[in-house]
Amino acid sequence: MTAYSLGRRVLAEFLGTLFLLSAIIGSGIMAERLAGGNGAIALLCNTLATGAMLIVLIQLFGPISGAHFNPAVTLMFAARGEARRGEIIAYIPAQIAGAALGAWLAHLMFAMPLFEVSAKMRDGLGQYVSEFVATFGLVATILGVGRFRVDTVPVAVGLYITAAYWFTASTSFANPAVTLARSLTNSFSGIAPSSVPGFVIAQALGAIVATLLFGWLLEPVRVSPDKF
Repeated sequence: MTAYSLGRRVLAEFLGTLFLLSAIIGSGIMAERLAGGNGAIALLCNTLATGAMLIVLIQLFGPISGAHFNPAVTLMFAARGEARRGEIIAYIPAQIAGAALGAWLAHLMFAMPLFEVSAKMRDGLGQYVSEFVATFGLVATILGVGRFRVDTVPVAVGLYITAAYWFTASTSFANPAVTLARSLTNSFSGIAPSSVPGFVIAQALGAIVATLLFGWLLEPVRVSPDKF
């Protein structure tokens, strides 16, 4: 297995999160422009682009940095002793910076104002429960599939997010860096800054509960031969 320097790993996290946000926000802008006011079609287009990009990015950057692209995922690995302090300190700012620049890159590509603030309110119990569920399921997917079929993690994560776009009321942000960056676009994918804290708290709780539960669930149990 090739070991990469911390600088290369951090750059991989930065680039991966940048391209992820460019895909989320850019496809949302494109979908909204082409859907003719049909919200379902716009969401479907946004979903497919996001899920497909996730699969590609995890396959591309996974061997370098682990392809977290998500502070909740980085902290999950840290809690399990699978991420060093230096990685945590470096990864999370890189993810947040990459996400913000990804939002601005999407605006630049679609000739929108570079700096915006979203006016799209996403508040209420249903939204927060949705973010808890979305992040819980994402962490569960990473831990469970990574435990048994590590080679299929990119596809599993992409498919989970694709599904969660539709079965959660919040359309499954499941990522604090993504949430912060989406407050910087007043487009289809945006979230008002005042809605961000509730989302981030729900995401953190979902990640914590999933880490604890699946840490226990996936722990192998040694059984003595005389038990059979």
